[in-house]
Amino acid sequence: MTAESNKGLAGISAGKTAISTVEASGDGLFYRGYDIHDLATHTSFEAVAYLLIYGELPTATQLSQYCEKLQSLRALPNELKEILEQLPTDTNPMDVLRTGCSALGCIEAEAYVQQQADIANRLMASFTSMLLYWHHFHINGKRIETQTDDDSIASHFLHLLHGGKPNELHCRALDASLILYAEHEFNASTFAARVTTATLSDFYSAITTAIGTLRGPLHGGANEAAMDLISQFKHPDEAESGLLQMLSEKALIMGFGHRVYQHCDPRSPVIKQWSKRLAEEANDMALFEISERIEQVMKREKGMFPNLDFYSASAYHLCGIPKPFFTPLFVIARTSGWAAHIIEQRSDNRLIRPTAEYIGPPPRPLINTQES
Repeated sequence: MTAESNKGLAGISAGKTAISTVEASGDGLFYRGYDIHDLATHTSFEAVAYLLIYGELPTATQLSQYCEKLQSLRALPNELKEILEQLPTDTNPMDVLRTGCSALGCIEAEAYVQQQADIANRLMASFTSMLLYWHHFHINGKRIETQTDDDSIASHFLHLLHGGKPNELHCRALDASLILYAEHEFNASTFAARVTTATLSDFYSAITTAIGTLRGPLHGGANEAAMDLISQFKHPDEAESGLLQMLSEKALIMGFGHRVYQHCDPRSPVIKQWSKRLAEEANDMALFEISERIEQVMKREKGMFPNLDFYSASAYHLCGIPKPFFTPLFVIARTSGWAAHIIEQRSDNRLIRPTAEYIGPPPRPLINTQES
């Protein structure tokens, strides 16, 4: 294989994992052997996070205890609140989470490896609190209480965001989306976390690395870009003509295709159904119908399929979630997968140090141009 053909490590196996597998044909995505469709239909995000971090699905008792544990980890230390208050109002929400993670790593530092699962749980439970404490302090001038009795991370997020008990369907849709975003093999942010972990750095540094990687628009942010796209149009016919114009100008259409799937993203039909249910409940099918028309045009004109990000956009919007929070939700979900990979990397570690093909000048003599 030539250097050009494996650019970006395309097609290169960079290690072994027992956490998830992606079927490139589009027939499936499996977390520790369980089909993503079954998990999104029959379990909760908390059960999936437990599966990823501890290796097996929890029993009913274990799940109840795990949910209670996560609930107990939502409060923020005062030192972290002070840091969040000092961040500028126009800070990118992804930078808020990156900074919050790094700061918590100073306040509640990892002392020994046996803490790793506890740190993973602490971050999953408190990322919502960090984001929305910062949001409400700077937008509404309020220091909110982040410890709630909500029984899931999804309901906790919506409760803090909207300031009251959330809509049940919204909670279920958001919970399903967190499951779908939780893990995806050696994606860019996960691999970055493993590279950091391989140096024997601490858990917080690995997660901070992952957040910084996900912040890049070629990895995270496609759901936000998809929202920008569909919100341009008022009805499906306008969307079709507008999209055809964009395609004629060779514009990049975000939310379609995927680096590892050939025919479809197996997560997309799941989130599409949730988008439809949310639209039906709101009695407002406009965004869903526009999205569906765009999907049809992209399939007809380019042979491309929607990925998870595309219908996540309308689903999140219908839950009343601001667009800048779409990618931070990705962080909250993917922390479970990142944590699983950090733990796995540590269990059989070797420093990750690939080689490179040199394309610079050949060896040449040094001519001292400074001599007169």
